[in-house]
Amino acid sequence: MGRVVSLSEVLTKIEDDMKIMIGGFMSCGAPRTLIKGIVEKNYKNLTIVSSDTGRPNDGTGRLICNGQVKKLFASHIGLNPETGKQMNSGEMEVILTPQGTLVEKIRAAGSGLGGFLTPTGIGTVVEENKKIIEIDGEKYLLELPLSADVALIKAWKADKKGNLTYRKSARNFNPLMAMAADIVIVEAEEILEVGEIDPDQVMTSAIFVDYIIRGENNEY
Repeated sequence: MGRVVSLSEVLTKIEDDMKIMIGGFMSCGAPRTLIKGIVEKNYKNLTIVSSDTGRPNDGTGRLICNGQVKKLFASHIGLNPETGKQMNSGEMEVILTPQGTLVEKIRAAGSGLGGFLTPTGIGTVVEENKKIIEIDGEKYLLELPLSADVALIKAWKADKKGNLTYRKSARNFNPLMAMAADIVIVEAEEILEVGEIDPDQVMTSAIFVDYIIRGENNEY
């Protein structure tokens, strides 16, 4: 299997009980084709790491509404009422994390760091069960890295080797998530020959990419 594959081929890399990172912000820059494939395959007991849960019928919201998620790491859930419903009923465990902290936890995993210190969350429920470290009289939370088995990434353009570029704000979480998972699957709007992306425009290096599929549409 080369890096450019079909949707059916790449879905064989997904299994029940996996931890999956999904790029996007309110579905902007979300890999819709890959999400649709996972919904149709109906993989169960997934742990999802995502900025949010999109809307009920879009982005990661489709996985929530299909009952495929047992645990969620996200920074907000307000646009998808089903997420709150499942959280309150105990169907799904939801770990809400300040957005900057969530991004940095992912970056720490991709950069090989053991964690980082942040004042965000001190004196709130965010600090529960976390180590507090005091430096020069100031308190900080020790936040640990957050990695995944698989990252699903949406790119604007990919070359056949796996170099990626993103379009405007659709970049969001995608580049950092591509560094923080064991397997990285990219959904690209365009797949180009090697050399057709200007090296100065490469935002994710091919070294991080395992598989590439062509997306079904050009919607952001």
